[in-house]
Amino acid sequence: MRILLTNDDGIHADGLEALERIAAKLSDDIWVVAPEYEQSGASRALTLSEPIRVRQVSERKFSTTGTPTDCVMLGVHELVKGARPDLVLSGVNRGANLAEDVTMSGTVAGAIEGMALGVPAIAMSQQGFYEEGTSFEVAEAFGPGIVRQLMETGWPSDVVINVNFPSGSPDAVTAVEVTRQGFRDVQVRHAEKRTDLRGKDYYWIGFKPLRSSPPEGTDLRALYEGRISVTPLHIDLTHQAAIHDLKGRLGGVPPKV
Repeated sequence: MRILLTNDDGIHADGLEALERIAAKLSDDIWVVAPEYEQSGASRALTLSEPIRVRQVSERKFSTTGTPTDCVMLGVHELVKGARPDLVLSGVNRGANLAEDVTMSGTVAGAIEGMALGVPAIAMSQQGFYEEGTSFEVAEAFGPGIVRQLMETGWPSDVVINVNFPSGSPDAVTAVEVTRQGFRDVQVRHAEKRTDLRGKDYYWIGFKPLRSSPPEGTDLRALYEGRISVTPLHIDLTHQAAIHDLKGRLGGVPPKV
């Protein structure tokens, strides 16, 4: 099995090293194309207004000045020589990618680009890093087995799999749960106003480590309770119920003011 690895934390990230170790338990045909610099929050950004530079790190490992989406596109079309990849693995992200975060995540976007190019893709993220001593130990312990089982089971070609590992030790993990995407009932994103040495104001955007109260069956609830969350995602954002309601009002001849 030929595996293409990417991430949004950059070519030097500890999580990418963890992902390489995970992939090594599944195959010896591993390729890496990752951003030269951190691209967290890049979502599905595509670099169109400037050239993308590629640096070859080793025989099958490359970094680019582009986004995770750029990396997967270049990997599949240009940098992986010979046969196309059989699988794209994106991660292991430093911090969970859950609920509404998935629409901003560069990690999830890397997997989505794989799917869009016809390659099965899995995004992997490790909860924690607000907590002292958090590592990628849980992801490394359970990642290979989950990926192997997913590949044996299969999933629809227009779906990506989003896997989130809880913090703590592998012994504390209670189960794997197939979940749906949740939505937080608290606002965790915030902008902190600061002043530079020239007296000019600027803002630093970050996240507050606040927990919401998610219902059963969601990705958030699974991680809060120490379970590995496996969520099938797709990029069709259409709200079917709203289509029905709006057709009753807006269908037919367009209204004039």
